[in-house]
Amino acid sequence: MCDFSELDRVGLNLQAVFNVDTLPTTIRAQLRQGMKDGQEFRQLILIGNAGSALWSAVRAAGTDSTDPIDDFSVQTVSRWFNTCFGDCGHQRIYPGHTAVGLQTLGSLAGWHHASPFKVGINQDWGTWFAYRVALLADTALPVTQARHTVSPCDTCRDKPCIPACPAQAMASGDFDLDRCIDYRRQPGSRCAASCVARLSCPVGSSHRYDPEQIAHGYANSLKMIERYRNTRTSSELK
Repeated sequence: MCDFSELDRVGLNLQAVFNVDTLPTTIRAQLRQGMKDGQEFRQLILIGNAGSALWSAVRAAGTDSTDPIDDFSVQTVSRWFNTCFGDCGHQRIYPGHTAVGLQTLGSLAGWHHASPFKVGINQDWGTWFAYRVALLADTALPVTQARHTVSPCDTCRDKPCIPACPAQAMASGDFDLDRCIDYRRQPGSRCAASCVARLSCPVGSSHRYDPEQIAHGYANSLKMIERYRNTRTSSELK
């Protein structure tokens, strides 16, 4: 029987299998929007990474592109799926154009709890995990039992992330996204290619990403922010 060991070896070490008909109504509606007319799939396979092993595998493979993690993850998962399941019908929905609630799926899998700085957190690997690939497939894999964990934020007395944030984006008790973004865009911002609040969190620190991976991810997110802000400004001027 095919398993996930090939994915584990390259750091794609989080996997969850759901039966589509048991997913929340909102998720099923999102999935239907991304399907071709008449398509139906039995299962959704969610794949992620925890820790820095994936970045090491990406570097070892010499993946050279603007999105090396996405490209490596998609190529690796496609190869694994085709080897294991051959011509079995499937459709990749993430990365892609289908807007699907990854954090909702992560919550259902028991991977994700909310943190004050709005990055998902887990009691084992902290915030150092990410969703990499989601597939709809006509597979008959065993459904994954959800991890039953508690949020480490609930028992964190000092909450060092809140005072550590240079933008003071959590000072009011809620996360202020505009304050965070405005600070990240400033010249000389300490969060241009990182997140000081995230780095201050002690949970799962042994799983922290390589500094190069952190810089890569936050540099990409800042580019997206700038594109969004520039597009919005252009629209407002018309």
